[in-house]
Order: sequence, then structure tokens, then C-alpha cells
Amino acid sequence: MGTQNKGHGTIRNLKDIEKARSSRQKSIDKKKNMEERRRFGQFSTPYELAKEIVSFGLGLLDTDEITFLEPCIGSGAFYSALLNTITDDYIIKSATGIEIDSVYFECAKSLWCDTGINIINDNFADVKPDRKYNFVLTNPPYVRHHYLAQDEKKHLEEAGKKETGIALSGLAGLYCHFILLANKWLAPNAICGWLVPSEFMDVNYGSAMKDYLLNHVHLLRVHRYDPDNSMFSDALVSSCVIWFKNEVVAYDYDVEFTFSGTHNKPMQKKQVKKSELMKERKWTRFPKKEIRSEEIDGATLGDFFEIKRGLATGDNNFFIMSRDKIAELGMDMSFFKPILPSPRYLKTNFIGSDRNGIPQIDPQYFLLDCVLSEQELEKKSPATWDYLQSGVEKTSKKYLCKSRKKWYWQEQRESTYFLCSYMGRGKGNSSPIRFILNLSKAVATNSYLMLYPKAHLQQTILAKPDSVYKIWEILKSIDGNEIEEEGRVYGGGLKKIEPRELAKVPCCDLIDLCMAK
Repeated sequence: MGTQNKGHGTIRNLKDIEKARSSRQKSIDKKKNMEERRRFGQFSTPYELAKEIVSFGLGLLDTDEITFLEPCIGSGAFYSALLNTITDDYIIKSATGIEIDSVYFECAKSLWCDTGINIINDNFADVKPDRKYNFVLTNPPYVRHHYLAQDEKKHLEEAGKKETGIALSGLAGLYCHFILLANKWLAPNAICGWLVPSEFMDVNYGSAMKDYLLNHVHLLRVHRYDPDNSMFSDALVSSCVIWFKNEVVAYDYDVEFTFSGTHNKPMQKKQVKKSELMKERKWTRFPKKEIRSEEIDGATLGDFFEIKRGLATGDNNFFIMSRDKIAELGMDMSFFKPILPSPRYLKTNFIGSDRNGIPQIDPQYFLLDCVLSEQELEKKSPATWDYLQSGVEKTSKKYLCKSRKKWYWQEQRESTYFLCSYMGRGKGNSSPIRFILNLSKAVATNSYLMLYPKAHLQQTILAKPDSVYKIWEILKSIDGNEIEEEGRVYGGGLKKIEPRELAKVPCCDLIDLCMAK
């Protein structure tokens, strides 16, 4: 039995089509390995989620005549949801879906060819609009910036700036570019729903996106899904849906922030003024937390520490090894410095030291850190030179290594007393990260943040060496909520904080320590 839709005629049984679409989607996904899917940002939208989004979006439309656009249609989850959700009160005047992947394109074309939708096999960034659309729903590709070639990134940045006047950061993911590029497709008062990672609400590169949402369109609502219950089982991101209308509103207005549950039945919600959002750098605090009327007016960790990410080796498996392996290969220990294992393997938050600065932990690891040229090294330590030759074929060609003057030269970091793991899953007031006291000369990889005391705190440590223990206790006592407010949250409840974010965490107790005589 077919389904009648005004403007599109009789359509085959939609339940059967959706069943076939879902089956083909799973089959295609299985044939693509996870690295390929991440590189192209291919994380399909669950059908029930698509229906929820479509249903809410239809309620925002002020017309019964729909011109539908899906910038990356995939197998057609949103289009299927639209056909299954609309009533006879609506007329689909036109529908267009764009898909760069030929496999998904062929899948969508075979499924929906007789429903009146125009499906285009091309890159959305390169397609010129054939008309304007008033209903745009999509789950754009979540491609992180480092997967974008420089020439592609430049092309996207220039195209987005030409269209909107907004210059995106080089750190912006592909989904941010898609939002700006879609601007030229929008009819006046078009309703748009974008299912995207929520990280743009907290990171520096997201400021340009916020500018677009607040000043170039009318931001209506942001619904954020609970990161502890990711909507995508195969993507390590927390998700939100941004709803906006294609109109510019000069006056101040309320934006609705909702969290968890569904669009129609969120667990929490709050109205936030546009003027407040323009001042707030962390939008994920809403709707759970109140508006911050002012910037932090007390002391923060950045007042006491220079905070840096640990060093990136370019290939931990090649450059980091145990003492036994070094001895087995006959290499000279003078070319190695102690380095901490990743936080998951570090079972203690206190690292003692022997008289040579070697951490008293098990297992112990060492970083190959040689600054000699290959010619000098071949003469001085043939075994070390031989080992480096074994890395020429693979390790030397990795992204970070090949960008160095010498592929095996490491970036330099001094050891410090104070470290923290920059990711974790703390709950409630417990800190999502671990603060670690390091009495050894071990350095750390970029799995850690390294806190270097500034001059006034360093003077306190020099005058009272035992004060390092008090500083450590103060760091450990920082409220987990204070850290979470400045960081960001990923899928599965994983919490993360970057150096500049950690620097903004309040820590007034260190003032008293520095002032104590």
C-alpha cells in the first residue's frame, strides 16, 4: 500500500523503504573500517533520532509548503523520517539531497528515486544552489581539522568567508564550514536543524560559529544530548542540535537551552538572553548552571603556573621503551631521559625519585632523546644509530616527525613538580582530572598537562621546599565542578581540559600560601 503526499504523488510503502534503508546502512558501515569513517566523518543518524528532530522542526515552520534540503544525505535517514512524519497538511514542493560518497549516493538514489527528491553526487562545498530552501535538516560530516588537507581547508575558509564574512579558525571541523556554506541555500525565514558535536560551544574556534548563530541568523534553541548516553555508539563526541531561523534579529531575545531527554521532553531547560550568550565563553554550562554575570574576579591557576601540554613524540611505541629493551638493543642510556607512562598506567598520584632522578614507579620508561646528527651518532653509538634506521621507513614519515628538522629530534620539556591528566570521568564534586606530584626528573607525554610554577610561587618553593606538598594538596582539593565548568565533555561522559582552560580554574588558596612567611 502506497503513501500519498501532496506534491509527490503516491510513494511506495514507507515502512518497507525505511526497513531496506536501515539494512543497507548497516551493511555499508560494516564494509568501511573505523579509520575511514572517522576520516570522512561518516556517522549515520539513528532513525528514531531523525524522526525526533524532524517532528520538532516541523513545529517551527510557519508554512505548510516545504522545500527540503539535506547537505549530506547519506542513505536518507532524515528524508525517510520526513516522509514518515508529515501529515496531509504539508506539501513537499521540492527536495534535494547531496552526497559526496558514491556508495551512499547509489544507495540513496535506488531507495528514493521515485519519491521526487533530487539526489546529487558531489561535494556540498562545490555545489551551486538551484533554488532556496526553507527546511534544512542534516547531520554534517564530523571531520576533524587535521584530516583536512591544507588546500581543502583554505578553499573552505575562503568560501565561508565570502558567503558570510566570517573567518573560521584553522582548527574548525568540517561541520562548521558546512553551516556557513549552507547560508546561500536558505530561503528567508528558513528553519534549520543541525545535528553536530557540542564541542563548538566551549572551544576557541567555536567563537566564529557563535558569531554566526547570534548575529547572522536567529538562534532559537540548542538541545544537548546527555554525553553519558551518546546518540552515536561509534563516535566519541557529545551531540547537540542547533535550531535557527534565517532572519536577523536586532533586538535582544531569549534562546532556549535544553539538556538530555528528547526535544519534546527535555530533562532540563533554561532561557538565556542573546546578550548573555555573547559574553559567555562556555555555552555547555546551560541549562544546568546559572548565568555568569562577570568574569572570574579571584585568583586562578594561570596566575601561579605556566601550563603546557606534555611533549608529543610523534610515535610513542618507537621512541619510548623500557630499560630492559634499551639494554637488549645495546643502546647507550645517555641518549635517554625518564618519562612517565600514560595516566591509565600510572597507578599513583605521588612519584618519588631515586638519587639520579629516576621515578620510583613500576614500570619505568625512557624517552629516546638524541640531538646528534646521524653521522655523529653512527660514530658514537652504532647500536642507537641502527635502531633509528629501523624507523626511517615508517616512523620518520609520520606527520609530526616529518615536520621536524631531524625526524627523531624531540621537542623539549623540563620536568616539573606538578602534573595533571587532562582527561577523566569524575562525577559530582570529584575532579575529572588527577593532580600528580612528581619529585623525579621524568618528563611527560601529551597525555598530561605540565604546570610550571611562576616566579612568585617558585620563590615560595625555594624558600620552603616542603611547600610542594601543600601546593599539591591545594590542587587536589579543587572542586571538580570548577574544573568541569572550564573544560568540555565528550561522548560517554569523558571530560577534558586544555592548558588555557585549566589556567582559568579558580584557586584562591595559593594566594595565602605565597603570602605566608
